[in-house]
Amino acid sequence: MYRHFGEVDAADAPPLYARVALAISESGEALRAIETAPARKRQPTVILAALHDLALAGRAPDLAAAYAAADGDAAARAAIDTLLEMTDSVVAIAARRRIRANETGHCAVLYPAIAEAARRVGAKTVGLIDVGCSAGLNLNVDRVGITYGNGQSLGDSSSPVQLSCSIVGDRPVPTRAMPEVVARVGVDLDPVDVTDPDEARWLRACVWPDQPERAAKLDAELALAATAPPLLLTGDAVDVLPDAFAQVPADALPVVTTTWALSRFSLESRLRFLHRLDEAASGRPVAWVSAEGVGVAPAIPTFGDRRASGHSIIGLAVFEQSALRAEALGRCWSQGRLLSWPADS
Repeated sequence: MYRHFGEVDAADAPPLYARVALAISESGEALRAIETAPARKRQPTVILAALHDLALAGRAPDLAAAYAAADGDAAARAAIDTLLEMTDSVVAIAARRRIRANETGHCAVLYPAIAEAARRVGAKTVGLIDVGCSAGLNLNVDRVGITYGNGQSLGDSSSPVQLSCSIVGDRPVPTRAMPEVVARVGVDLDPVDVTDPDEARWLRACVWPDQPERAAKLDAELALAATAPPLLLTGDAVDVLPDAFAQVPADALPVVTTTWALSRFSLESRLRFLHRLDEAASGRPVAWVSAEGVGVAPAIPTFGDRRASGHSIIGLAVFEQSALRAEALGRCWSQGRLLSWPADS
């Protein structure tokens, strides 16, 4: 597994982790140390992030120095030494943590879709509810700047967080502004509090150490999120959604967002999720903006695309007065870094 990670999975990335993984694969002692972790926590990404967390915390200074110098040989030696000397700490971190992804790249997809949802119901304000929120970085969609490959821009051009997104095709993205956001609610089985130093450090630990641009971008995103932390609700989305809707003022449009979250739900749970949205719309309109694999989001059309076709569908569903209007707005690739918007808006 570690050899495959070094030779294949990390082959197109900066070389530091490939060198470390290959060194671990050749060390019987290191592999035996990793085997003390629960079986599902022995993957290279988890163990390497646990080692990185120790380095960022100042508990593995030699490893931190090797990472800072981007010295593959020194990092390989220091990683194995740290793994052997601090096995219990590495395993404890790996056992209680899961890999977290950098999320605000999704904002380039979410911003125009949320603005379109508000337009369709005439909403002047919106309350955002992000399902599968992790650290809730998507909830700052209106507070980042977004530049598209065709020269269009949305959001806050003065924000410390600036994102870019390539456009596929010749159709422009709608450039209407999103209404004022009056509530930000995150729902997750295990949400991350960005104001907790240990939680924030783990997010940084999940970024590979020889990717300084990604690390700097994440630092900016965390700093922005910490200035207005969202309300985080812990639990299964189907159970927690009623509490989330209650946090949105009565005169605001609740907009539920899911970005590659529903694939972790069973089909039954996806249908119950859809029913929850319909229930919440008994007294006011509710919108759902999704970016999910083809056929994953129930009720969202797919342009006739095949499942597992390598891209995702951007969907918009509006629930109003017991009626559901669902539409596919566009396609996206690479977690929102490439976008096609064929819908008329």
